[in-house]
Amino acid sequence: MSQDPFFFGYGSLVNVSTHVYRRHAPARLEGWRRVWRHTPIRDMAFLTAEPCDGVWIDGLIAAVPGADWGALDDREQGYDRVPVASGITHQADGAGEIAVYHIPADKHGPADEDRPILLSYLDVVVQGYLQVFGATGGHHFFDTTVGWTGPVLDDRAAPMYPRAQVLSADETRFVDEKLAELGAEIVKA
Repeated sequence: MSQDPFFFGYGSLVNVSTHVYRRHAPARLEGWRRVWRHTPIRDMAFLTAEPCDGVWIDGLIAAVPGADWGALDDREQGYDRVPVASGITHQADGAGEIAVYHIPADKHGPADEDRPILLSYLDVVVQGYLQVFGATGGHHFFDTTVGWTGPVLDDRAAPMYPRAQVLSADETRFVDEKLAELGAEIVKA
């Protein structure tokens, strides 16, 4: 019997409320970091991962039953799906090949300006980290993500992110406090 392939999620895919992949487990990817990528193909920033020596990110791996990547590839348009050859640790049983979606720095070319980060998207990502890794994981997300150069577009009242979730008061406060610590520029939608 062949093993199902898995993906490594490091952003919204950590939040299991945003997808249907139920066979999942926490994981760590060494030699990669998270970065906000500003590209000309979208009006908003992408969260991506890129190779980077000496660092690591936590995330979630999940099985892709029957290697049916179609729906996930559609969701992750603009990204490349690449196999992770080494550096990943996890406790998942029966994990086959593991892939990660990322945007190479030169794939879409540089944006002419920093694109805003959608707060509804950031909320989903941080909620996932808080649910899977607790407060330590939430702090680690902010500490190990670079590229916070663009403004944060506050679209909570009318979320623009298609998989937006409702956050608890504690989760919302956590996100708001971390953005304040970063000195992020918050603009209303």
